Amino acid sequence: MAKTAVITGASSGLGAEYARQLAAKGADLVLVARDRDALEDLAQQLRARHGIDVEVLAADLLKPRQREKVERRLRDESRPVELLVNNAGFGLPLAFERNDIEAEVSHLALHVEVPMRLTHAALTPMLGRGHGRIVNIASVGAFIPRSTYGACKGWLVSFSRWANGRYAPRGVTVTAVCPGFTHTGFHQRLGLAPGEEGVPDAMWLDARTVVAESLRDAARGKAVSVPSLRYKALVALARFAPSGLTARIGERGR
Repeated sequence: MAKTAVITGASSGLGAEYARQLAAKGADLVLVARDRDALEDLAQQLRARHGIDVEVLAADLLKPRQREKVERRLRDESRPVELLVNNAGFGLPLAFERNDIEAEVSHLALHVEVPMRLTHAALTPMLGRGHGRIVNIASVGAFIPRSTYGACKGWLVSFSRWANGRYAPRGVTVTAVCPGFTHTGFHQRLGLAPGEEGVPDAMWLDARTVVAESLRDAARGKAVSVPSLRYKALVALARFAPSGLTARIGERGR
């Protein structure tokens, strides 16, 4: 029987790329996002190309009843899930003082509460079988202060490090993936046209490379994956840089 992966935020960007690469490896998929039509289109393409089973689970993860559908699927031991990719997310402008506070609360919930709940749901059956992988999509912003986005991703990295140390000896690894600026459409959804993000071309990553590197790191049981040498170097330097400097670096891009 093929192994099954659940991917949140699967309708576009990194989520859709995880779906494509995992499908190419022969994994069956459960695709989760709000946009059912986009999920169905992707599912049809992947079924036709790779001959895998693809389940579409349309859900707004900020709505408890809809999120609980995903939690139940993760707990369903009759249809075991080998890999959970917590990828759903969205961005906000960096000017916290001007942002709507309810948007900030939703942002916090989607980046912290939702992956925590889904990880909790996936862990019990995975630990019972003695194997499984959880991949949490964080960001290099976890290491470089970047408003509430960096704060949320910092929590996810810290939690993933702890969980990997705790559960890897029992067969379940947890990996925080920390990409830098990646061509996915994320910034366009913030209302920015290509070239308006304020980020040098050399700092942009390709989604295919980010996903491929992160899957290799997850397979090796790494707690933290930072795709690309340039961002590995940036993260290493950020550990020693003064806080004022890292805050200014975090203001680059929008």
